[in-house]
Amino acid sequence: MTADPGAPKTAGSMTVPLLDLNAQFRTIEPEVREAIDKVITSGRFILGPEVAGFEQEVAAYCRVPYAVGCASGTDALVLAVRALGIGPGDEVVTPAYSFLASASCVALCGAKPVFCDIEPDTYNLDPAQLEAAITPRTKAVIVVHLFGQCADMPRVLEICKARGVAVIEDAAQAIGAEWRGQRAGSMGDLGCFSFFPSKNLGAFGDGGLVTSVRQDLGDLTRILREHGAKPKYHHIKLGMNSRLDALQAAILRVKLRHLDVWTEGRRRNADSYRERLAGAPVGLPVARAEARHIYNQFVVRSRDRDGLRAHLQAAGVGTEIYYPKAMHVQPCFADLGHREGDFPASEAAARETLALPVYPELLPEQIGYVADRIREFRPS
Repeated sequence: MTADPGAPKTAGSMTVPLLDLNAQFRTIEPEVREAIDKVITSGRFILGPEVAGFEQEVAAYCRVPYAVGCASGTDALVLAVRALGIGPGDEVVTPAYSFLASASCVALCGAKPVFCDIEPDTYNLDPAQLEAAITPRTKAVIVVHLFGQCADMPRVLEICKARGVAVIEDAAQAIGAEWRGQRAGSMGDLGCFSFFPSKNLGAFGDGGLVTSVRQDLGDLTRILREHGAKPKYHHIKLGMNSRLDALQAAILRVKLRHLDVWTEGRRRNADSYRERLAGAPVGLPVARAEARHIYNQFVVRSRDRDGLRAHLQAAGVGTEIYYPKAMHVQPCFADLGHREGDFPASEAAARETLALPVYPELLPEQIGYVADRIREFRPS
């Protein structure tokens, strides 16, 4: 993702793409090509030693005993919901502000997504509003660690444990993030990760992972990802075909070795933005003292978000809106009967937030250029 459509070349300006994957690839190209050649030579393209090796290594990184590779982050969420036996008649609470998969995974399993508003500063699920969303039909809560910062898991877990409700961590944007030293994906019953190319740990295509601290859920997820078979051709559950590709696993094994260095680069860039944008006409991300924020996105806030985006685009700066429409007003969930105003913090975030380039290969002069363009912006 180099020539971002949101960052056209402009005469007399610097071009700063939202993300430059080629810059990252240049630093690891020999390692990646060697890993790919090894898989091609082996002839083992489905599961096999590369996937098993990656699962072991990423489990150690996330500090969990069980990790199961799958085809995408969305599949990881579906597998987690199905592993908990959730289906028709059940409810699952999830934030109203997130990527669609955080709620569609529930509906795809025949259950009902129940939305909960977010904290206006962190954009994560608001524990203060969680209790009211839980009903006797609630089987799980999907907590999204949005933009790379963990939600307040101790409070969420306390509420859910008291009511016998399972917790799924949607950690698609949060690999390596922590809350008081505990890694994302290690605190709930199940954790779900995405390796979409734009993620901090991104594959060369789709990929996902389910983690668990529970052997029963880890084993069941592994069975469900291969048509529910154990052993082969003996199907004890109705599962799905969702296997992590061996080529992707090999690439991810290379990248995992560099992940902490890249994460620290993102964190340095975020600190630089904070310093350069002090007093600028935007709200800056809130980083909790208890959290290790890994900045999958660096999200600022403006009442004139669309004007700011147009201003930056004209200056050659790539940006993205995550997410322009809250979940409860998406057309696919119209049958749930929600309307504008039901979840005000989520709706405000959808109107006002904008992600800036924060990838680790950004140069200091690029960060300075972006900050200068923001500081000169005058909201309408």
